[in-house]
Amino acid sequence: MAITKIQPLSAHLHPRAATPTDDDPAAGKQMYTVWNKSLVLSGHGCTVYGEDGRVAYRVDNYACSRSREAYVMDGDGRTLLKLLKKNFAAFETWKGYSYRTAGASTAGMEQESSKPWFSVRKARRILKKGGPQDSGRAVATVCVGGEVYRIDGVPRKSEYRISGPDGEVVAETKRKQTESGVVLGEDVLSLTVGPAADTDRLLLVGLVVVCGLLSRSI
Repeated sequence: MAITKIQPLSAHLHPRAATPTDDDPAAGKQMYTVWNKSLVLSGHGCTVYGEDGRVAYRVDNYACSRSREAYVMDGDGRTLLKLLKKNFAAFETWKGYSYRTAGASTAGMEQESSKPWFSVRKARRILKKGGPQDSGRAVATVCVGGEVYRIDGVPRKSEYRISGPDGEVVAETKRKQTESGVVLGEDVLSLTVGPAADTDRLLLVGLVVVCGLLSRSI
């Protein structure tokens, strides 16, 4: 499949991280830029850039928008995660299946795990008369190996907070701003994730992608 070549986002969108200190609240955190555009010609998905401006992850469904499956890959195009939509009763659910590189007998091909790594169930929306339109609300519940994560936010603004089993926020997305304070387009987001030792970064990226799928922005 042909891949269209694009130039990395401008360097001012990826400011160099300051050296963390013990009293720095940003210590151990990592910043990404999420661009809700696919690198595949006429494809649908998003591209995640690291602080160095290089592609860290890319997402495509190779079909059309609102697909029932999508793939999370690394910058070299190796599949890391498959996201598959499942509907149970009235609940929209996405399951994530991890990939691993097989041995020499299969020429190093990627193999999908037979069991889901995590599942995300969309929260039922309860409309309250006269309630604030932009207030944060429960977006989805995530189950990962018996542990429960929670996603809250404002989907129409692409603002999300992912909380771990202990309730601590482990990742957050919001509209991207330049160093001078200019807010970029609705399809450019900043993603802040916590220390790698706390939560698997691929898991958090996968959950952010599911948020985009739930809100139909991918």
